[in-house]
Amino acid sequence: MTLGFPLGLLALFALGPLVAAYFLRRKQPPRRVSALFLWKTPDQRAEAGPRFQRFSRELSLLLESLAVIAGALFLADARCGSEVPRKHVVVIVDGGLSMLAKVGSKSSADLVRDAVAKLASDERAAVLTIIESGVRPTVLAGPQLETDRALSLLEAWRPAQPSHDVVPALLLARELSTSKDQRLHFFTDGPLPVSVALPPQVDVRSVGKASDNVAFLSAQRRDEDGVAAVTVRVGSFSQDARKVPVRFQAEDGATQEETLELASGASAVLRVSFRTAGTVTARLPPDALPEDGEVTLLPSPDAPVRVAVLEGLDAQAKKAVERFVAIAPGLSAAAEPNLSFGAPGSQGKVTIGAKGTLRSFVGPFFAQKGHPVLDDVQLGGVVWTAGENPPGRALMSAGDAVLLSEESDGVLHLNLDVGRSNVQRTVAWPVLLGNVVRQVRLGVPGLPRKHVMLGEDVPLVTVPGSVWTLEGPGGRSRSVLGVGALTLPPLDVPGKWVLKKDGAPADALYVLPLDPRESDLRTRGPYQVDATVGEALASLAFKTPRHWWPLAVLLALVLVDFWLTARKGRA
Repeated sequence: MTLGFPLGLLALFALGPLVAAYFLRRKQPPRRVSALFLWKTPDQRAEAGPRFQRFSRELSLLLESLAVIAGALFLADARCGSEVPRKHVVVIVDGGLSMLAKVGSKSSADLVRDAVAKLASDERAAVLTIIESGVRPTVLAGPQLETDRALSLLEAWRPAQPSHDVVPALLLARELSTSKDQRLHFFTDGPLPVSVALPPQVDVRSVGKASDNVAFLSAQRRDEDGVAAVTVRVGSFSQDARKVPVRFQAEDGATQEETLELASGASAVLRVSFRTAGTVTARLPPDALPEDGEVTLLPSPDAPVRVAVLEGLDAQAKKAVERFVAIAPGLSAAAEPNLSFGAPGSQGKVTIGAKGTLRSFVGPFFAQKGHPVLDDVQLGGVVWTAGENPPGRALMSAGDAVLLSEESDGVLHLNLDVGRSNVQRTVAWPVLLGNVVRQVRLGVPGLPRKHVMLGEDVPLVTVPGSVWTLEGPGGRSRSVLGVGALTLPPLDVPGKWVLKKDGAPADALYVLPLDPRESDLRTRGPYQVDATVGEALASLAFKTPRHWWPLAVLLALVLVDFWLTARKGRA
């Protein structure tokens, strides 16, 4: 026999008062009768008030005692030859990067592991469900996984999420709980925002500590002609002003060091250059949160673009295009181009020319806002000579004339007679063609961005006929589904991720462990919220399905005792 709720055996204490009641006899008031034959079987009576004496209803006492035992077995969830329901504890852990901050000799994440192990022991949990809060809540262990296995999975947990809302994780935990009133345990490192509405079943415990911290807020790198230009922003989350040394080191061993003077809550930008084609690492002195004090920047050269000028292009337009190609970085003439310029009606990716009756415009020019080809294109003082409207969707117009259009396959049409215009002699010309080149680079298979922050989506370009995967730190892998320009959900682990095409490395990016809100440890510290919906003893005793045979036995014993007592009364 097994017991699902041993506290139910406390009902056996009712046997003591029951037996005492059978020993206790009280003095009965005298009754006057007219004849002695009415008292054929007189009962024994105490002569002087209540006192204990031997009882005479052993069978009734036995039946009522068995009824008490049957009731206790029901409350204790007695099961014969069946498995006892396992106690289920639901835990939510804060997945923010700040959980890696040091509190003494341990990190907040280590303290959470210890707290969860103690909770499982105190609650005598047989199964655990552990959920990590984050931009997308994750089930770290479970649902309802054996305690030992769940705790072993928690040992491998390394929080690295950006600042996020914890409510989705709490709602997920409530969905995975055993009952609607089950207590949920949330462990974090500091007070929650006042805007967070906690479900009434949630207990919140903080294990964090307020600390000073200096962190990188952002980092960028650009490579051109073998020179890596690195730009970082450093922020101080300290109570006092500090001098912070920043050390840069290239892969080939070259180093540079700069010192910043930062007031409390202030930030500053540093720019350095290295002649290197390898990685560059920037480091801050060790502090409470080491993860945001080091960034690794991968080489980030612009993707090369092969350019061709097709036959038939107007001489003035050809000259303007060739002049741009000669000065723009990363462009080269090639027989198999991925960017081609041609006359209207040609197979060029960009057509330049005007047909039909020509008209010159000095404005106003109306451009479609938000289109990447028209970013920062300023047309003040421009004379634009155009002919009949080209095909495709209008991107820029003047009056009823379409000056720039785009077809569904991405072909751009510049309705422009270069010889009668001055566009090619203004700043609008290189900016416009530079935007075209940028769009071509974004379409090159691979990773357009080499560095992303925590929680940022990842742009990716793939081509059909190949299998693409992303492999990250710790053996993590993510398959890439889709073809063309894609946007992947944020990668959940900081560090280097390698893009593989058919199993071979094709590109790489680095997820930087940076988030200013997670780096500010001044708001961390003790915090506690108790659940407003408790698990009362009665709810604990009846929240799991029970076998009903003890109740049937109890009812039968009560009926037999009632029949026996009533029969004696009639006698």
